[in-house]
Amino acid sequence: MPTQENKWKFLVIADDTPEFKKVLRLASLRAKRVGGTLVLLRIIQPSEFQHWMSVQDIMEEEAMQEARIMLDHFVEEAFQLSGVECEKIIRNGKAGEAITQYIQEDKDIHLLVLGANVDGDPGPLVRAFREELLNVLHMPVLVVPGNMTDSEIDKFV
Repeated sequence: MPTQENKWKFLVIADDTPEFKKVLRLASLRAKRVGGTLVLLRIIQPSEFQHWMSVQDIMEEEAMQEARIMLDHFVEEAFQLSGVECEKIIRNGKAGEAITQYIQEDKDIHLLVLGANVDGDPGPLVRAFREELLNVLHMPVLVVPGNMTDSEIDKFV
């Protein structure tokens, strides 16, 4: 297990999918068990609106504010679940590129945790992992099925 100076950091991609609650629960409880922390990364997709720059700027600022509020809520939820510390990171861009860039910047990330929809398409993050990230990431990835129950998650950690 890592020392206090080198805590395990789990990178969790914070989104508004139904399976994210399962990801947050599992990652929070697992981080608590190993003495680690969470990094919650919220990725804001680039705006398609290019007609008036001032309108685009307002849209981007609103997206940043919504991301801050969302992350504050998730940090509180993780703390209530497990008492673990969380870092909040907001990035603009495509998911695969933002994840790769952040992992290259933060060498203390030990595990990427993603949620997967189990009804049909697994979701954009799992797709990005399979299509873009698999060849460039050199770390374990934990994919949490969205149909896991809280008791199943609790048994896992």
